[in-house]
Amino acid sequence: MIAAIEGEIIAKEPNYCDILTASGVAYRLYISLNAYAAIDKPRIRLLTSLIIREDAQILYGFIDEAERELFEALIKVSGVGPKSAMAILSTFTPKQFTEALANRDDKLLTRAPGVGKKSAGLIIVQLSGSLGKIGAGGDQNSASGKASLALESLGFRPLEIARALAKCSSNDTASLVKEALKLLKSTDS
Repeated sequence: MIAAIEGEIIAKEPNYCDILTASGVAYRLYISLNAYAAIDKPRIRLLTSLIIREDAQILYGFIDEAERELFEALIKVSGVGPKSAMAILSTFTPKQFTEALANRDDKLLTRAPGVGKKSAGLIIVQLSGSLGKIGAGGDQNSASGKASLALESLGFRPLEIARALAKCSSNDTASLVKEALKLLKSTDS
């Protein structure tokens, strides 16, 4: 597996960039529009995901781990391929996508090219269980991430946790857990 590529950008287009490594090998990485906008230096290090098909080996490049995690989660959804996943990444940041998923906003997800109402519904159903592990919600070292893990260990579902934590105003883990527990218990009643 190729985890990352670092080198000099020799070509940059809205959907791909070519990177020349120190060893003299140039790689074409397909990127999202968000990654394209973030690439502003002549040398770059991009995280990658390699897709091997019968007729091709395709490298996808990502600015950060949140973007790569979201891509890899999306391509596991039935009916969502790498091109659709890149269209979603071009339309939403991982944080925006996570918020749309938490709100079960299929209408917002259909703004991505190639994503219809049926695909948006499938994405919501299949990724809601892994909501806390995607994008901005996936930082397990943050207070919110630690609180999410703690609440999950108490038996609450990730979607419930994400909704409760979004309403919390605390900044530290213990306070977030207490505040979220109050919200979660009030919805059980």
